[in-house]
Amino acid sequence: MQLFGVPVCAAKMSDALASVKDAVRTRKPLHIGVVNAAKIVGMQRSPELAEAVLQSDCIYADGISVVWASRLLGRKLPERIAGIDLMHEILASSDGYKVYCLGATQEVLDEVVRQFSKNYPQATVVGSHHGYFTEDDEADIAINVAESGADILFVAITSPKKEQFMARWADKMGVPVVHGVGGSFDVVAGLVERAPESWQRMGLEWLYRVKQEPGRLWKRYLVTNTLFAIEVVRELFRVKVTGRR
Repeated sequence: MQLFGVPVCAAKMSDALASVKDAVRTRKPLHIGVVNAAKIVGMQRSPELAEAVLQSDCIYADGISVVWASRLLGRKLPERIAGIDLMHEILASSDGYKVYCLGATQEVLDEVVRQFSKNYPQATVVGSHHGYFTEDDEADIAINVAESGADILFVAITSPKKEQFMARWADKMGVPVVHGVGGSFDVVAGLVERAPESWQRMGLEWLYRVKQEPGRLWKRYLVTNTLFAIEVVRELFRVKVTGRR
């Protein structure tokens, strides 16, 4: 369904996992994208980011605010599929998936690989590379990913670099499933604490992040949340005027 010009997949977690399993089995490319309020606002401002995200084969609602907006607009999404939750569920449901991890600092990445190997022995990490690379390094990284024979590529680098890298190199890497997981590696490594489920259900995950890093994040979330609310109001007005959802 279309939300703010973005084709968001109306799916449940079980649907997403079935799509991943089928892509690994058939080797058919599945480029997974996720959107939250901040990314939707960013896509409105950056054509490059919008183009990169829209190249995804399936885009899920990562943020609960996007799910709430879908209900207000009469295009109800069945549930939120957070990128970090999908990552964990993919690993948990693995029946031998080979995984490549790309992103974060080398220290964080090493801890992520340790945690994945410890908690998900049914999956195998076949390669990794930190996220602090230049555009000149991208071709070598893509070759390394391709040579690893990975079934799943988790990309944990910031937007829009993440989406642009995935859009440029997904075909050449030959990995069936490519999933951008944002800052998930920092959470797995224990560098960032994820909000409790109660905060997530109330749509206050962003506030929990601000509580941890107020000096760096308060202005960013204030601006993006306000702009997203404006986008929702505009869309509601358009629906009211045109009568088309």
